[in-house]
Amino acid sequence: MIDLAAIEDARHRIAPHIRKTPTLPYAQLKDRVTGGPEVTLKLELLQAAGSFKARGAMNRLLTLSDEQRARGIVTASGGNHGLAIARSAHVLGARAKIFLPSNVVEDKVAKLKQWGAEVEIVGAIWDDANAAALAHAERTGATYAHPFSDPVVVAGQGTLGLDILDDMPEVDAILVAIGGGGLISGLSTAIKAKRPATRIIGIEPIGSPTLHACLAADKLVALDKLETKVATMSCRQTDQAIFEIARRNVDEIVLVSDDEMEKAAKALWFEFGIAADLSGAAALAALQSGRVAFAPWERVCALVCGAGNDGIG
Repeated sequence: MIDLAAIEDARHRIAPHIRKTPTLPYAQLKDRVTGGPEVTLKLELLQAAGSFKARGAMNRLLTLSDEQRARGIVTASGGNHGLAIARSAHVLGARAKIFLPSNVVEDKVAKLKQWGAEVEIVGAIWDDANAAALAHAERTGATYAHPFSDPVVVAGQGTLGLDILDDMPEVDAILVAIGGGGLISGLSTAIKAKRPATRIIGIEPIGSPTLHACLAADKLVALDKLETKVATMSCRQTDQAIFEIARRNVDEIVLVSDDEMEKAAKALWFEFGIAADLSGAAALAALQSGRVAFAPWERVCALVCGAGNDGIG
């Protein structure tokens, strides 16, 4: 699907349009943690438009022709990819229409409108919204931008892996939230090419174990039902190429509950004043739940990948 060269090309291409987000030690907490690994938060929620999605979206739009952009951009999203497409379209002077499922967080809808996007709510899950987006593209000629099943988007997300290595060149493990799988595919490709020993640990909701189910079956599978309220991590089926990358690069996938992500989001707000959405809090939820084992000497990067207020209300 992609390789390191594609990710490095994407990094050069999107550099003028995205932010270099900071890191922060997970330390000086209300309840002191002793004997655990050295944890660093990568604050990608401070990225343009509020998530890592800005990377892939900008890479996608920059590789379109003027004619393709002029026809307008359409996509389906649980929220963050839509925001990234809307912001990228705004920067490049294009029109954007975003289809969203009914469980999208209202705050993200308001932000989409502020970016100038046209918004339409369709169905209960992302798959419903995506069918509507594809139909709109077919009907109008608008350019469709898939949130994860697109090598150009995945290469853009992979630039985050290179940024993490800039910040933490000897990182031992990275905790990555999974929705459709584009982020973990791109990031893991970059990391494994540059530092193969680093463990890539994915986190999915118990109610949407998309890649976890594929890896358990050793084949691409579709979930019978989705039972998470986290729209940005809700996906019935990923892409075959995404699955192949995950099977090759991802060392472990752990499942967390919606309640555990809410608890982690509240902890980020209380301890640091960080307003992460539930997907952004997933990495910390995996740490707090104790479902991932680390040696005390390990250097761990917990990715805070998205901003929002759905976990702190």
